[in-house]
Amino acid sequence: MSTLSYKAVSSSLKESSTESGHDLLSELLAPLRLQGVFHSRWSVRAPWGIAGEGEDCALVHYVHQGRCVVEMPDGAEPVELRAGDLAVFPHGTAHRLGDRPGRNTVPLASLLPHRPPGSTRTVQVDGPGSLTTMLCGGLHYEAASAAPLYQALPAVFVLDAAALRSQPLLADTLARLADDWTDDEPGAQLVALRAFELAFVLALRTGLSALGSHEPVLRALRHPSISKALLAIHTRFGEPWTLESLAAEAGLSRSAFAATFRDLVGQAPMAHLAARRLQEAARLLVETARPHERIAERVGYRSGVGFHLAFRNHYGQTPGEYRRTRR
Repeated sequence: MSTLSYKAVSSSLKESSTESGHDLLSELLAPLRLQGVFHSRWSVRAPWGIAGEGEDCALVHYVHQGRCVVEMPDGAEPVELRAGDLAVFPHGTAHRLGDRPGRNTVPLASLLPHRPPGSTRTVQVDGPGSLTTMLCGGLHYEAASAAPLYQALPAVFVLDAAALRSQPLLADTLARLADDWTDDEPGAQLVALRAFELAFVLALRTGLSALGSHEPVLRALRHPSISKALLAIHTRFGEPWTLESLAAEAGLSRSAFAATFRDLVGQAPMAHLAARRLQEAARLLVETARPHERIAERVGYRSGVGFHLAFRNHYGQTPGEYRRTRR
């Protein structure tokens, strides 16, 4: 699979954002705020195998010492992780871990029956073989806050030790998380949350360099016209956009813009705009005390009734119900 360097990806994104002064990738990742992290330290000796079920959160596995093999349920080739490698599962996809492919597994739930966000556990498997130590984290976030392009990320991507060394802040954060296992000090849970949040976003940024140029998410971010429209949608969503005005922003005809946008983003332009507006509305409902009418205006709705109906259709709750339950 052909790959693009992190430098090339960053350069392309900067070029597409120079005029507005915004970083498109940062705008896409900014709404993805972690709400809690469950993390565990694994110390396992061969032979071992653990099967993790699919989870409603992102997952990370950082190999601190030794090696392990990741097997996905779709029959893809096993992926070997060595010391210093990081595997990221953006959607919490079910997978198996073991000291070698095909190893008999035990359910993760039998070793870690309860994994509430904010807590820490240790997994230990004794055996006569080689030792592997890992840092594993379940990163919980509000699914509704994930941009559609985030949903288009692959089930798993791996950053090897060399890729991490090229990003000293990411490598240092992971190493410190793996080494510093004190969770009984004041503020330890908040420190862990922010450290994992930093590591997660840095890993997502770096992981884009490992995606093949054919991946839609990368093609959308690098496309000179679609990236302009995405930047407008994600930073100027409150403006009265139409399909025609977004096409003009991208410098394409209406039909070419609509077809290219849907092909790369996986969603029609106006549907993507609506999702971004409602995403911001959901954040404002939870994080502020603004009246619903003010929020509707802020995110680009000229009618309070239209905002109410669109929000209920998207989230399955009225704005008032959403604010009460999330708070």
